[in-house]
Parts: sequence; structure tokens; C-alpha cells
Amino acid sequence: MPLEVAEKAGACFGVERALALVERTLDEATGPVATLGPLIHNPSVVDELASRGVRAVDEPPHAPGTTLVIRSHGVAPEVVELARERGLRVVDATCPYVKQAQRAAREHLLAGRQVVVLGEAGHPEVDGILANAPGAIAVTKPEDLGGLQRGVSVGLVSQTTQTTERFARIERALREQGHEVVASRTICAATRQRQEAAVELSKRVDEMIIIGGRNSANTTRLAKLCAKHCPTHHVEGPKELDPRWFKAGMKTGVSAGASTPRAQIEAVCRAIEKLLGEGGEGPWQSPS
Repeated sequence: MPLEVAEKAGACFGVERALALVERTLDEATGPVATLGPLIHNPSVVDELASRGVRAVDEPPHAPGTTLVIRSHGVAPEVVELARERGLRVVDATCPYVKQAQRAAREHLLAGRQVVVLGEAGHPEVDGILANAPGAIAVTKPEDLGGLQRGVSVGLVSQTTQTTERFARIERALREQGHEVVASRTICAATRQRQEAAVELSKRVDEMIIIGGRNSANTTRLAKLCAKHCPTHHVEGPKELDPRWFKAGMKTGVSAGASTPRAQIEAVCRAIEKLLGEGGEGPWQSPS
């Protein structure tokens, strides 16, 4: 087949749960509905929700009677308290795996450990984890650990979309620096499965198409991992496909980030098959 979709690709449990909660909220709410920040890192989905009256806000609105949906990436606990103080109805769409990371950070803090979070500072999920453990630091590489006092006990937590290899590298660096480390491996299984399936596919195709928002950390990481093995193009939708990418006899692999709904993947696959002259009707399989 000229087109193959990775065995595991697209929207994870946490994203599907968040979308389902918003759908139910739209059915039940009697007043305005807002999400605290983009619900997920997928501009197409956020735009579609906006067309239905769901606006993304940077902080809890002041209007009582508004239903506020907490984004899948989670927020600081005081943000939820503030929303309730303002008389808002709060629907928590935080991914359960993100909540697990928040809980692990809090438990390490209560145990008297210095909390280290593997993740990009400024990413909403990481900011939410840090907020659950005041004094915690975010790192992405061993060189970021230089400011730690030597020999302190460290509680290591991960952003859910990080790689196991990077987590192991940080844990090893901490131990080499003489720290006692209690590691909470809070990387989401779905993220790992998507990374493994995409990399495996990238090793046996001529090119990869990765679908998802450019503001999605896990989608960007998928593209970087695949680019080590074959030419890789990151697109948000069918309109970004360049016909020059598709040559006769080439085999194209497709994967998608955890915030990419199945319908978006299928739309891109149909567009690719039309470019390949296959008519856009298959024979690829929908991702699991």
C-alpha cells in the first residue's frame, strides 16, 4: 500500500474525555460556556468549539452563571478556587494522567523532597504540575540541574508527553550528582505507544506525515522522532499538503499527535490518496 497509518495514532483517552465533557456541557449548560485556555492543543478543534459559542479565556471570567471547563492540561489549584469564588460552575476536564503527575509532585513536596519536573517550563501542563509543588523546578536536559544543592533528596516527575529515554537520562544525571532520587514515571502510556508506533513506521516508509497542532508538544516530538529516520512533514490539516512531497512509487506513513481527532486524520489520508491517485477511499485503516 502506498499509504499506511501508524497502528497507534491520534486522540488519546484524555483528549477524547475532554471533548466528551464539553459536548455534555453544551447540552446541559443554561448559560455561557468557556474553556480556561484552549481545551486541547489543536487549533481546528478550538475553532470548531468557538463556532458553537465556546470561547477560550485566559483567566476565570467574572460573570456568575458561566460554566468554565478546565483544559485537559490542568491548572493550578488556586485557579479552580478563584473560579468557584466568582460563582462559576467548574467542569474539570484535566486528563487523569496529568492529575496523577500533579499528585506525585505534591506528595514529593510533602515528603520533604526537592521536586524536579521533566518538561518545558511555560507549557500549561508543566505549569500546573509546578503549581502543585511550590519550589519545584522544570528541566529538559541534564545541564538544567546545575542549580540544585548537592546531595538533596529529589522527587522526579515527568510531563506526561515526555519520552522514557529523556526521563532515564535526567534520573541518571541526578544520581551521578549524588542525589537520592525517588522517581515517579508519569509518562502517559498512550504517548509512549504513539511514539513507538510512529518510529517503527518511519523506519520502513519513504516519508512521514505527522498531523496535529503546531502548539502541541507531543505532536512536535513525534515529528522530531520520525525525522531521524525519513523525511517528515508536520501538518495541521489537508490544505497544508504539498503535492511535491508525493512521488510515484513512494510509500507514505501517517501518524498524529494525541490531540488529533480521528476525523482530522481521515481527512488528511483522503487528501493524500487523491494526490497519490488512489481516489481517497482507503485502503488504509483508521488508527486505534
